[in-house]
Amino acid sequence: MDKEDILSARNIADEQYSSGLYCAESVVIAIAKTYKIENDLFPKVATALCGGMSRTCGMCGALTGAMLGVSAIHGRSNPGESVEKVFKATQKLVSEFESEFGNKNCQELLECDLGTLEGQEKFNKENLNSRCHGYTVKAAQLAAEIIEEYNMESLS
Repeated sequence: MDKEDILSARNIADEQYSSGLYCAESVVIAIAKTYKIENDLFPKVATALCGGMSRTCGMCGALTGAMLGVSAIHGRSNPGESVEKVFKATQKLVSEFESEFGNKNCQELLECDLGTLEGQEKFNKENLNSRCHGYTVKAAQLAAEIIEEYNMESLS
């Protein structure tokens, strides 16, 4: 993967989000498409992660979608395989996302609770969707960069 592929992951996430998919769905599709993974489970496996874990004030859906993407590439297929590579890659992803945005939780990032009517009204009134769009695009980029970094590590 090169810089064009990382840009492609950003662009696909942007397109998917702009089409009406949500944060986690858009990021996991961006990673899957970038790595040529065809599976009907995407974006279904990510839907419940959107809106800060289904509007429960959990972790940002864009970040959890990126975690799914990293795991799709570097996760294990059987119990005999090590989890260390995907755990380290995911820890780096979370750290970089937090460094970029100051937090990893939806409620803190948006400064509202999407699980309440008031929070949803604030989200709409203040166009907080644009923030989510930015988190989505950046999370896809970070995931692609980290996937590539850990691909290169295995070649060393």
